[in-house]
Amino acid sequence: MLSSVLAPPGLDIWAASVLIGASFFASALTVSIGVGGGIAMLALMGYLIPVAAIIPLHGVVQLGSNVGRAAILRKEVAWTCLAAFLVGAIPGAWAGSAAVGALAEPALKAALGSFILAITWIRLPRLSAITLPGFALTGAVTTSLTMIFGATGPLNAVILSKTFPERLRFQATTAALMSLQHLVKTIAFALAGFVFGPWLGLVAAMILTGLAGTWVGSHILRRTPENRFQLIFRVCLTVLALDLVRRGVAEMAHG
Repeated sequence: MLSSVLAPPGLDIWAASVLIGASFFASALTVSIGVGGGIAMLALMGYLIPVAAIIPLHGVVQLGSNVGRAAILRKEVAWTCLAAFLVGAIPGAWAGSAAVGALAEPALKAALGSFILAITWIRLPRLSAITLPGFALTGAVTTSLTMIFGATGPLNAVILSKTFPERLRFQATTAALMSLQHLVKTIAFALAGFVFGPWLGLVAAMILTGLAGTWVGSHILRRTPENRFQLIFRVCLTVLALDLVRRGVAEMAHG
């Protein structure tokens, strides 16, 4: 009975269990170093979940994780910037959903793996603080990208890190902004026809373990030497991403 709730048709219970456990560690990672958990979860989901369901489900799980973080730090959120971001996020979600439908499954799989590799290893420049119109443009661009690739948290973090140098304000506004972006994305996928119903049990369990990871991560993972942790994290992501690219290219070659 439990397996039918947590593992929808086509997904083994062991895979569901791995995803539920991984959600804990991904959230702990995000709260301890600011970014990374969403990419890690995206890479793992790309290995275990049908490709058409990866981005919608990833969005719902990350929505739950970020809402919890934003709620804890709600007094530090820059709400005006969040409103400007929403102005751009809505048309960005529409544009991104149109691009998703234009990509074949093997091409999307290869593109997803390539995106994870790029965002993991390319050093992104720090940008100057941006104005409210800049936040609207950021909302349009990154929300469009997240409809296609899923994890654009590092891109948003790069922009916010200069605008909000204070750590608490940066963490709070990033969490609120990502919550908003994932909410818009989830609504867009629902309107486009994605059926979330069969996946709700798994998603609920992943959100719960993610919230637990948020709490535990702030107390434990900060003690891990960051350089060593970052290297292990990047190597694991690289292996998963390369396999995604390999599978996508192989499917295109045989198609």
